[in-house]
Amino acid sequence: MDRTTELVNHPYRAPDAFEAAMPGVYKASTVLFPSVAAMRSRRWTDKSAYTYGLHGTPTTFTLEEHLNTLEGGRHCVLVPSGLAAIALVDLAFLQPGDEVLLPDNAYGPGSDFLVVEMARWGVQTRVYDPLVPQDLAEKITDRTRLVWLEAAGSITLEFPDIPACVAVIKAANAARQDNRRPIISALDNTWGAGIAFQPFDLGVDISMHALTKYPSGGGDVLMGSVMTRDPALHEVLQMCHMRLGLAVGANDAELVLRSLPTAHLRYAQQDATTRALAAWACTRDEFSHVLHPALPHSPGHAAWARDCTAAACLFSVVFKPQYSQDQIDAFCDRLSLFGIGYSWAGPQSLVVPYQLPARRARAWPHGSGVVRFAIGLASAADLQADLASALETL
Repeated sequence: MDRTTELVNHPYRAPDAFEAAMPGVYKASTVLFPSVAAMRSRRWTDKSAYTYGLHGTPTTFTLEEHLNTLEGGRHCVLVPSGLAAIALVDLAFLQPGDEVLLPDNAYGPGSDFLVVEMARWGVQTRVYDPLVPQDLAEKITDRTRLVWLEAAGSITLEFPDIPACVAVIKAANAARQDNRRPIISALDNTWGAGIAFQPFDLGVDISMHALTKYPSGGGDVLMGSVMTRDPALHEVLQMCHMRLGLAVGANDAELVLRSLPTAHLRYAQQDATTRALAAWACTRDEFSHVLHPALPHSPGHAAWARDCTAAACLFSVVFKPQYSQDQIDAFCDRLSLFGIGYSWAGPQSLVVPYQLPARRARAWPHGSGVVRFAIGLASAADLQADLASALETL
C-alpha cells in the first residue's frame, strides 16, 4: 500500500479508557459514520449523536452543558460572539410586521442590528424606559413579539426590575386573543454572567451571554451563547442557528471550558475592587455622578439589592460640565494601568469615554462627559493611585 494511503487510512485507534481533569478537544468538519444506516438515523438535535462538525462535537456539547449549569438553563447553543447571540434571537423570532421593544440603555451594536438590519426586513424597533415597567406596558402593542432586557444597562449601568418587566409581558400575553405568537422576553445576561443572579429564576424566557467576557476571562476569545428552559423556544433557536451556519472553534471552546471554573473567583475579585474604586470616585470633586448598581444613589439600586448577590467589574463616572471633552480624553490618555479599548472582564483594566447623548433615544440628564471603567485584576490601591494621578493633571 502506498505510504500516503496508509497514513490517510491508518488502522491504529487509541484506547478509549482515557480520563483527564479537563475535557478533550475534538476538532471536525466531517464526522465519520460506521454505515449508511447510521448516517441516516443519527440525530444531533438532542445531542445523542454527531453528524457534522457544525452541529456539535463532544467539546462544544460539553461547554453548552457547563453553561446550562452556570445560568440555570436547560438548552444552549454557541455562537461566534455576543453580538451574534443577539442577532440569532432577533432572526429566530422576528418576521415582517413584528415589533421589538428595546431598553434605551441597550448594548449599542445590538440596537444597531435591529434598527438597521432588521428594519430592512420590516421589523420595527421601539424604545422603552428600562426603569419604568409601566412605560414598557404602554409601549406593547398587538405587533409586539420580542422584548429585550439588559441588566445592568450598557455604559450607565441602570438596573431594571426584571420580575416587574416579566410580569408586564406575561399580562400582555394573557390579554391577547390570539396567543399563537406570544411576546418573548430575552435578557442580555453578560453582566450578571449567571453569578450575580440567575436569569431564569427571575422569569425571563431567553438568556444571551457574551462569553467573551467572564466565561473566557482572558480577553482573547470571541464567543456567545443563547440559552432557554423552554424546549419549543430552543427548537426555533436551534434550527435558525443551523440554517445560519453558526459555529465556534474547538480551541476557543476549550479555552472557555478551562476558564469557566474560575469565573466565580475572578468575578468576586473584580467586584470587590470595582466597589472600592466606585466608592472612592464618589469623593472626587471632578465627578458629578458615579454610576454603579451597588451605590445607593445609582438608578435601579433597589432592584439590584433585591435580586443580586454581586455586581461585576464596571462603573462609570460623569465629569462636571466645566471639563471639556478634550480634557476628558486627555485624562484617559494619561492613565498608565488602564488600556483604552472595548470589552471587559479580562485581567487588564480598560477605560472608554463616551458621547452618551448621541447614543440614547431618551433625554440623558447628566451631560456628555461619561467615562466607563472596566476593572481587571490589578490591586485597588494601584488603580486608585493611577486614577488620582491622571485627575491631578486636569
